[in-house]
Amino acid sequence: MGTAYTPGLTVNGRARIEKTRRLPLRGEVLVSVGQRVEPTTVLARAELPGEAVLLRAGDKLGLTGDELIALLQVEVGDEVTEGQLLAETPGLMGRWFKQKLLSPVTGTVEAITARTGNIALRRPPRPVELQAYVAGVVTEILPHEGAVVEAAGAFIQGIFGVGPERQGTLALADQAAPGTVVILPGQVTRAAYDEAAERGAAAVVAGSILDADLRAILGHDIGVAITGEEAVPATLILTEGFGDVAMADRTWNLLHSLVGRSASIAGATQIRAGVIRPEIVVPDPSLDPAQMGAADQAEQNLVVGARIRLIREPYFGLLATVEQLPPEPVTIATGAQTRVLGARLDNGDLVQAPRANVEIVVS
Repeated sequence: MGTAYTPGLTVNGRARIEKTRRLPLRGEVLVSVGQRVEPTTVLARAELPGEAVLLRAGDKLGLTGDELIALLQVEVGDEVTEGQLLAETPGLMGRWFKQKLLSPVTGTVEAITARTGNIALRRPPRPVELQAYVAGVVTEILPHEGAVVEAAGAFIQGIFGVGPERQGTLALADQAAPGTVVILPGQVTRAAYDEAAERGAAAVVAGSILDADLRAILGHDIGVAITGEEAVPATLILTEGFGDVAMADRTWNLLHSLVGRSASIAGATQIRAGVIRPEIVVPDPSLDPAQMGAADQAEQNLVVGARIRLIREPYFGLLATVEQLPPEPVTIATGAQTRVLGARLDNGDLVQAPRANVEIVVS
């Protein structure tokens, strides 16, 4: 019996949920400890500096830097609008062949360089707002960064996802409508995904998908980097993996019991170091987070007969049953020595995998 494995996905109907929300740069926090927030409540706000635009003004007007300075109608720090006159040459006899220099953007004059005759303009800053993502209570302020939001309710992790954070009402496939999170007990096809998206669904949660269908939805092969920023019409979360795999009964039963409730979902996934799982969060205001225990996890012992999911290529997402647990380390393809297991895939194949590349499945 061995214990070197990756813990299973969390599937918990009564979990204490804590979300640390941070801005990508320093800003202003807008909430206070003890404040109740909704998913769309803005916790903090910052301004992302606008893009810098270099205007080769001297070259455009055929002037030296000093000549340009003498003709400029703006100074450093002035605000300008697109099309505004910045400088104008006197022309022939003050009337003919005048040349005008117009601002190509709306923004601020950031720098004027006499030596080169260049003008640096900066577009207006872009506001960045940090939303709470889940309904709950603010328990901690992160000065100039954000806040920690705590809630209690259902917390369900998937194995893979694509698409950004979204909110919606959990619904069955035939109930797909604008603002719903559609749940499917088995494989989602490209056609089923497209139908849900066309009906306005914010997300689709299913057991599995075929590689070809995922490529068709994305328009490209998925890479190894973190997902979550894909411009998909509906965020997609898979609870089991790739192929034709039904959702685990425990996961489906919990999701099905929550139909009609508001959920927050996130497709972000990273399967290498610093694992990030896609998730479905369904807060329940009637529950007290302080009285909620840790998330349910699989049995802590990896034993012959245990159901597992493989979480690395070439078997990523496949389900299997443990048949062998050799005690001695084995040299694997990478040249490293590690403890492995033998597992029987659901298609009947017996495969070998590092124990760190599997997770126990709770049915």
